[in-house]
Parts: sequence; C-alpha cells; structure tokens
Amino acid sequence: MPHTYMTSEELAMYPIPDRRTELVRGRLVVREPAKLRHGVVAGRMLVLIAAYLNANPIGIVCAADTGFTLARKPDTVRAPDVTYIRADRVPTEEVIGFDELAPDLVVEVRSPGDRTRMIQTKIRHWLDAGTLLVWLIDPRRQTAHVHRANGTETALAAGDAFDGEEVLPGFSVPLASLLAPTLLPAAHTAQSPR
Repeated sequence: MPHTYMTSEELAMYPIPDRRTELVRGRLVVREPAKLRHGVVAGRMLVLIAAYLNANPIGIVCAADTGFTLARKPDTVRAPDVTYIRADRVPTEEVIGFDELAPDLVVEVRSPGDRTRMIQTKIRHWLDAGTLLVWLIDPRRQTAHVHRANGTETALAAGDAFDGEEVLPGFSVPLASLLAPTLLPAAHTAQSPR
C-alpha cells in the first residue's frame, strides 16, 4: 500500500493545540512546547534582532513557529525559533499553506531532548533550501554554532559573539548575554497582594 504524505497546505489546516508541528518529507512531526529557558533565549534574540531592524530597516524578523515550506513532493515545512528575511524577499501575498521561502537567517535553540542527528538534519534542510546563516544555540552546554551556506561552521563559547556578517551587517550579540540566568533581580519580582 503506498504511503500518503501530508502537504504544506494540509498541515496549515491541521492544528494540534499546545504542540509544535513540522512536516519532514511529508511526515508530521509533533513536539512538546518549548520550555522556559528555551523561550527566554529565543525571546532575547528576537528582541535584539527587532531592535537592530528598527534602527536598520532592511528586513523583517519573525517569532517562533513561523512555518516555511522548504521542499515539495514530499513537502518539508520547518518552523524555527527566530527568523530574519531581507526586505526584497518578503512575500507580498498570503498563501494557503506556508510560504515557499528559506529565510536569510534562522536561529534554532536546542532543547534538552533534541538529538544531534535531528538537529543536523534540520540545519541541512535550512541550508539546502537557501538559508545563508543558521545560528544554533545550546543553553545547556553554554555553546553555539554558526552554519553558513558556503559550508563553513564556527563554534562559539560563552565569551564569543554572534556576528550578522553580510546578512545583518553590523549586528553583534555576545552569546553570554543570551544565556544569562533567567531569574529576575529581587527588585523586579512581583509583590504578593495584601
């Protein structure tokens, strides 16, 4: 019996509450929502890129779980933690499924349960589709990796910084600032009601 593969358009019409979904070669991949630390790291990167784009309006930044169709027949739809798309590449029309577009920059935050092979496959999907830079942040190990379209890779330690290179010229953020503890200082904690 032949396999039935899901399409990008079918995935868009197939909501699964409280889950993160992607399509890998036509097969539905369902994951648990991200945990707090993951969300904090991704949120910090989103805010920093958004601030950069406010001062340098050269494109748009997208929040977590924005889906992109990277391949067809069978379809692959990936949804990274943060993306940047150059202004002249931003789609102008809504589509039924997910835009067929590889963002210029993809930021992925590794969750504790992510297997290395799964992460490598995801990075390969982005680069094969045309993404120029993939930043992989591993909060647990306090490291990161920069993967480029030309095949080069750079490992970052806590003392190093991300560089926007030609994709986000002049953008720089220290890895340590993304990985700082998530607890608020005592002066900013909520007061209990009296």
